[in-house]
Amino acid sequence: MSYHKSCLIMAATGLLLMSAGSAFAASSDEPVRFAVLGDRTGGHTPGVYEDIIREIERLKPDFTINVGDMIEGYTADTVEVKRQWDEYIALLKPLTAPVHLTPGNHDIWGEPGDPSLDFYHRYAGPPYRSFDYQGVHFVILDNSRWESSNQIPQEQIDWLSKDLKASRKARQTLVFFHKPFWFESLALGKPDRLHDIFKANGVDAVFTGHFHIYFCGEYDGIKYTSIGSSGGATSPGITGLMYHFGWVTINAEGIHIALIKKGSVLPWEEVTAEDLHTVNRIEAQSVWFESPVKVTDESPLTDVAWEFRLRNLNPKATLSDTLRWELPNGWSIRPAYLPVRLPPGDSLMVSVYLTATGPLYPAPKFTIRMPYKVGGDFELTRPVMLSRETICWRAERTLNIDGVVEEAVWSSPVSRLYGPSGDEPATDETRFYFAYDQEHLYLAAICRESQMDMLAAKIDKPDGPVYGEDCVGYFLTPPQVADTVFNYQIYFNPNGIPMDQRISVAGGVVAGADLKWSGTYEVKTTRNGDNWTLEAAIPLAALGVESAQRGDEWQVNFRRKQKRVNSSADWQVPISYDPATYGRLVYK
Repeated sequence: MSYHKSCLIMAATGLLLMSAGSAFAASSDEPVRFAVLGDRTGGHTPGVYEDIIREIERLKPDFTINVGDMIEGYTADTVEVKRQWDEYIALLKPLTAPVHLTPGNHDIWGEPGDPSLDFYHRYAGPPYRSFDYQGVHFVILDNSRWESSNQIPQEQIDWLSKDLKASRKARQTLVFFHKPFWFESLALGKPDRLHDIFKANGVDAVFTGHFHIYFCGEYDGIKYTSIGSSGGATSPGITGLMYHFGWVTINAEGIHIALIKKGSVLPWEEVTAEDLHTVNRIEAQSVWFESPVKVTDESPLTDVAWEFRLRNLNPKATLSDTLRWELPNGWSIRPAYLPVRLPPGDSLMVSVYLTATGPLYPAPKFTIRMPYKVGGDFELTRPVMLSRETICWRAERTLNIDGVVEEAVWSSPVSRLYGPSGDEPATDETRFYFAYDQEHLYLAAICRESQMDMLAAKIDKPDGPVYGEDCVGYFLTPPQVADTVFNYQIYFNPNGIPMDQRISVAGGVVAGADLKWSGTYEVKTTRNGDNWTLEAAIPLAALGVESAQRGDEWQVNFRRKQKRVNSSADWQVPISYDPATYGRLVYK
């Protein structure tokens, strides 16, 4: 819906969402100044969003608009969803000017009819709409549940075309939506359905979020800006820019965009889409590990040789820096540092010798500054690639899947696990077991829980977000001879409910995720006085395997997530979708 000179106050929250505005005929050259908030959620850090809200209020914008992901969401617990929305609305109270909200995938999720959409209507109003301010036209779109411009329902596309056509006399037209589809289309020279509509109807600027990292680009005269994190999980990125927000000024000279973090104002061109694509390519391809360091929990490393190739992928800038190792206690590497000078496009084979007398994790890691453009570099960090080994034992008969881990084949459990950063896990003790026969892979786990009344297990339908509850998770990659391999991700919660997907990986890069893939499982869980257990049988055929033999090796990783301590215990660190980072499941 479009409306002019109007306000809407949500009775349920008291939040002023719409701003008073002027119709196009009454447009003026008076500057318009507003703030753009990035994502708050997706592993948010408490307090950050609140600090940014206070900073925005000090600047006294005409209004504030966000690009989505206001709550964590992804839960079937409606009481929890209401609590999260109430919490978010309370965070906005310091803002005295109007606030406009854009839906993200953490705000509206699931299939049509999911209660998250009803909550959004209640707290934020229509998911897509438009409004005018000082002769400037603003459009908010909803792409929360779709993964490309082509998937957005035709009803919304028809509304958008009609709305933009009716607003062509606007002083400027700006569009806001959450997921930056344009990064995978326009930034790579590919067509984009939304962009065609924007170009045909005089759109001047587009704002998005979702990636928790800032980048921008200009296509056919339209400025595209993707705001990074204003509170959600993030990293320093290329330039050290972490939590931030956008500041936009519209005056007679056009649209001006700056990034603001504590103590500084950064230019709009800080990171272009081209820069980010270059960095992503460097991250994925500049270090080539010929093979991982094979280790067992029983065999320490003593002066073991290891090689990897370092490449300068920048076609114009020389890599000139010193490769330095960060060594945890119990580790030594020689040489400890190595001066590196690589002309554009050149590479170097690095040979080192490793010794470990303590825990495997945290693993040593090296840092080196990599040029992504002339005059611009970033710190690349890579850990030693370790490959642990565990055993999958032959079952002499078909196992009885009853949730009681007592058969003789359940021997030699894996219990040495690590926290997400390679430190001691915060979770209670966990034991993992693996077995097989000609037709099945068998999984078992015993998860100690010292406070069983705190066990989180509400999901009761397959493919629900069980990864947000207590659960065990597996990453299984059978042997495959292909450029693109399939990696099977499977989580089970204490109710025995699975969440699974099949991930395709090419050259260490995730090529796609088939969310509709579903495995076939016989699974049983039990709850005991101080633990919960899992037993599961997976037909090998469901994983694309005809049979299993002694001597086979799979690439695997596995973990236990414990909601009460809000942490995980992982076998290989860090958790990744790339099978090259996994350990070995050896069939015996």
